[in-house]
Amino acid sequence: MRRSLIPATGLAAAGLVVLTLTPATAATSAAPSRGTSAAAFGADAAAVGDVATRAVAVASGDSRTVSEPVRPATCVALPAGLTASSRKFTGSQEASPPDTDRVQAALTQCAGTGKAVELTASGTNTAFLTGPLTIGGGVTLLIDSGVTLYGSLNPAGYQVSGKPTCGTVADDSGGCKPLITVSGAHAGLMGVRDSSGHQGTVDARGDLPLYGQSASWWDIALQAKNSGKKQNNPRMVQASGDDFTVYDVNLINSPNFHIAYKGNGFTVWGVRIKTPATAKNTDGIDPSGSNVTINDSYIEAGDDGIAIKAGSSSATNMTIENSHFYGTHGISIGSETNAGASNILFRNNTVSGKDSAGNVSTSNNGIRIKSDSSRGGKVSRVTYQNTCLTGVKEPLVFDPYYSSSTGSLIPSFTDVLVDGARAVSSPSGTVSTLDGYSASYPLGLTLRNVQFDVTKTTAQYAAIGVYNTDLAPSGTGVTVTSVSGGGSVPTCTFPAFPKL
Repeated sequence: MRRSLIPATGLAAAGLVVLTLTPATAATSAAPSRGTSAAAFGADAAAVGDVATRAVAVASGDSRTVSEPVRPATCVALPAGLTASSRKFTGSQEASPPDTDRVQAALTQCAGTGKAVELTASGTNTAFLTGPLTIGGGVTLLIDSGVTLYGSLNPAGYQVSGKPTCGTVADDSGGCKPLITVSGAHAGLMGVRDSSGHQGTVDARGDLPLYGQSASWWDIALQAKNSGKKQNNPRMVQASGDDFTVYDVNLINSPNFHIAYKGNGFTVWGVRIKTPATAKNTDGIDPSGSNVTINDSYIEAGDDGIAIKAGSSSATNMTIENSHFYGTHGISIGSETNAGASNILFRNNTVSGKDSAGNVSTSNNGIRIKSDSSRGGKVSRVTYQNTCLTGVKEPLVFDPYYSSSTGSLIPSFTDVLVDGARAVSSPSGTVSTLDGYSASYPLGLTLRNVQFDVTKTTAQYAAIGVYNTDLAPSGTGVTVTSVSGGGSVPTCTFPAFPKL
């Protein structure tokens, strides 16, 4: 956000909060003092006489007015013809998934109608088995409660021509089509939630052996990590196009990312993503573009719960709220930030360091912004309101040296506000990282109403405002300044992951 000097009376309308800045009494003080002495606070402080004021930009998030989605009317209803046995099918069915053609034909037929292709149970048959599908514009794939759409275990069905072999480890990636590709505006992927809270499911079966092999998709991902090469695994949902909605559906056991989105207008509501913390590279939701709302969702994954991407296009006007994360690598921005990320609001979220099976996250972060100089850019006006963390080893991570890759794309993290955060049950070795890239590109951070049970921090090149916090960061190029404020530290409860 471009800022100018404006009267304090006009700041609220501009989405800004005025904080009075005073020097901290000591770098190790747990309780910041309040006074009126002038203090430098990076390039954003404006000194007037003996008082320094700083307009802290508070993110407003999605510019749309978003409410709970409504399921569309049915265009075509398809009855299930299969019953799974321990989530598996016969050899011939696994070799050639029998539902791909009829589900795709219905989606094609109903494209542009604004209606749904509904997958329904038929007697005891509740399963569909499919290879890659495409949801076009103006149509929704709707899965009834108790019905499961299973992803094929035959890598040949996902093969991208001219790319490395799908289902293998290679020097390059990109060999697999997604299980579900969304292309076009006003599309949807939805489930039906019944009175007991159960809802329709997509199960990509990342944990099961592939057809004709002994290794699973997740085994391939681990082999790639251990060998320093790249996996060729399919994503579950790859979406582009404006106004895409995912609602009341379970997305489980993905071989790779669960949802990757690029466009303008993306709504996720009532979604339950469940893949264990031990499954590599299984990001929950990776949005890019603009006007995104993720609400009322439960996300358990073996990588970032949220990873806002700003690589090929900017990321702006996003709200992630009222959601819960289990065993993930954090609620993150990055690592690609070279196109810029701004006006990002995280609100009323919980982060647990373990998944529902008790597996500890392999990169146990809470709030995280990550990048490096090979893919860095400006990240600004990011607000975290009322975040609760339990069992998280790295509660705050602002890291402009995320990898050893280098280049000329310098990461710059400014106008970051953590307003209300509590960490409990933190494990041994817990530490928060508050780093800017250099003296020329310092971290601009305000910590307000932040209380952690383990307060250790490392910091460098950062201008940090503090109010009602027990964190006392210090380090090379670090300025800590007391600010006035209001509000309180959140009271936290941590819901269990719901039954699917």
